[in-house]
Amino acid sequence: MSAIRVRVGVLGMALTACLSAPAAAADAAPAPTVEEQRLDRAVPREILARSGFDTVTPRFTRLLTAAHSYAQAHRVVVREGAALWRRAVDRAQGRGPAGGDLSRDDDRPLYWARLGMTREVRTWTPEFAISDRQRTALLDSLERASRGQSDIGHPHAAKGLKRVLVTGFDPFTLDRDIRISNPSGASALALDGTVIETADGPARVETAVFPVRWEDFADGTVERTLRPYLPHVDLFATVSQGRVGRFDVERANGAWRGGFPDNENIGRTETIPVTDPASQPQWTTTTLPYAEIVAADTGRFPVYDNTSVTEIPAGGTDPVVRPDGPTPGSTARAGGGGNYLSNEIAYRATLLRDRLGLHDSLPGGHVHTPVLQFGAGNTGEVSDPEFVRNRLDIVAQVRAILTVAAGE
Repeated sequence: MSAIRVRVGVLGMALTACLSAPAAAADAAPAPTVEEQRLDRAVPREILARSGFDTVTPRFTRLLTAAHSYAQAHRVVVREGAALWRRAVDRAQGRGPAGGDLSRDDDRPLYWARLGMTREVRTWTPEFAISDRQRTALLDSLERASRGQSDIGHPHAAKGLKRVLVTGFDPFTLDRDIRISNPSGASALALDGTVIETADGPARVETAVFPVRWEDFADGTVERTLRPYLPHVDLFATVSQGRVGRFDVERANGAWRGGFPDNENIGRTETIPVTDPASQPQWTTTTLPYAEIVAADTGRFPVYDNTSVTEIPAGGTDPVVRPDGPTPGSTARAGGGGNYLSNEIAYRATLLRDRLGLHDSLPGGHVHTPVLQFGAGNTGEVSDPEFVRNRLDIVAQVRAILTVAAGE
């Protein structure tokens, strides 16, 4: 009898352990990423508090914790991710409460709130088993929904209404200055769903924002997002932050990653990885009407037709700067927009355009904005009047550049 009692007791304890920790059978939750760990610093917390976006992650955590299955968790992730994007767009465009004293045009609340949500998904231990693959799928759905990538709503048959697709980026170089804002992301928020009046009639703008991470680009996030829409739009522009005090329309894009660290502090030095590398060109070119854009009065910053690239000439071994663009048979080392992710999104988008057979019919390419600068004397404030004025002027000039491009 005692042996039987021991066996029953052991089985009972094992069953109790299984019932009290059902997630033990699941893959262990990973630690927060380098990007997510920056959330614990003072500046992100201040940006979230001064915009009202500090309520996003607590609400999301409650809803995610209440999910009793993967299907429920997925619904929460998609719904709340889309709500975050819509809230950021509405705030930027003056709808709803400001939520605090931070300027409405600020792109940073979206960025930091999204990281709060992804950190919750990444470190979450649910009451049910969840695999690494399922967790990755939740993160992917959250990223796409909260970046506007699944919210591109161009009407397919609106008579007389042109369709324009614009992309922006997250803030980056955050270890250099964690206060960084990206005017391309701010432009995406300000322009999403708006109609601009061009010389050739009205045009509706739809936007999305992309991460500053090499791995996401290698995984095809650009192509997955843009492929369904490029055959149906009349113009596209990938936009990012570039040089101080100037806009550039980048003429050529190179098939090379230069190794600068991304937001995860990871660098990649290699040929841009794409599908069907055997047919991969070293260079792609803009089809934006660059001459008309440069000639137009679009705002206070000068706009340049940037033709410079860095190449290894055919038969050569050392990189050479070519002010007038690549020479035949050369190997890319930097496009006009460099060899970071701004060049890469331009390369991928224009390569996709060409592989879809749209080179001669679809205007598209890359626009670099000026670097967004703080006012003189700002030694640590997250914002100041000149910073806000600079961002508003850059956003207005992006809109004006698109107005010229879509009117040609």
